[in-house]
Amino acid sequence: MSRVNFDQLLEAGVHFGHLKRKWNPAMAPYIFMERNGIHIIDLYKTVAKVDEAAEVMKNLARQGKKVLFVATKKQAKQVVADKASSVGMPYVIERWPGGMLTNFPTIRKAIKKMTTIDKMTKDGTFDNLSKREKLQITRQRAKLEKNLGSIVDLTRLPSALFVIDVMKEHIAVREANRLGIPVFAMVDTNSDPHNIDYVIPANDDATKSVEVILGAICEAMREGLEERKAEKIDTEGAEEAAPRRERRTRAAAKKVQTEDAADEVEETEEEVVEAPVVDQAADATEE
Repeated sequence: MSRVNFDQLLEAGVHFGHLKRKWNPAMAPYIFMERNGIHIIDLYKTVAKVDEAAEVMKNLARQGKKVLFVATKKQAKQVVADKASSVGMPYVIERWPGGMLTNFPTIRKAIKKMTTIDKMTKDGTFDNLSKREKLQITRQRAKLEKNLGSIVDLTRLPSALFVIDVMKEHIAVREANRLGIPVFAMVDTNSDPHNIDYVIPANDDATKSVEVILGAICEAMREGLEERKAEKIDTEGAEEAAPRRERRTRAAAKKVQTEDAADEVEETEEEVVEAPVVDQAADATEE
């Protein structure tokens, strides 16, 4: 069953592309028709592409991998922040820090600086500073929080990127391509889909459109996370059950050995009892 249907997409305005004069010919396979000078996206292809992307995202989540969501345009910021947070994934909704992927160690140093400032606040070092130093550090902390606060838990390069508006986020796409990181993206009729691994043809300018597509993707990821949790519980249960099985096996083996030993003792006693009887029979025969 599809994760989104034609009516949902139609109601959210996912089918609205850009003006005909602004189109990118590479998007021709995903365009259904032109109406009043505006290209209309083929929603049946959008449904298929959403299902394909959602399945891959689900597998990534089940494997415990991180997907970085990128959307710095005003219409998508809050939606991306809410949806990504709901599945525990990092996101960038402010300015894309140049070299965030290709120069990731430097970004990690900036995040560590933010952690250091927090540590200073807790251990009392911050209180010993002058008023001016406190103000400078506070401003620095606020700036770091705004730009990098949402990727604090991203300790290594993400396994994939999900981008809203590939034209606006072309630097992020280029960095991901250079590092071989798969890119999922909502691609409008004015964009070039060639550098995108998983193209979702859709209107990337409407908040409702972004919400519907992201809702389907994040729901798939949530399923993957739940499956991962269930598998982990099963694995832990199996590991706990293994020693119990071994103990039961050893106990059963010991019981069998004990029963065999008891049988041997009984047989020996019978032989001892029967021996005089045999001797008496032999003496009677000789007489």
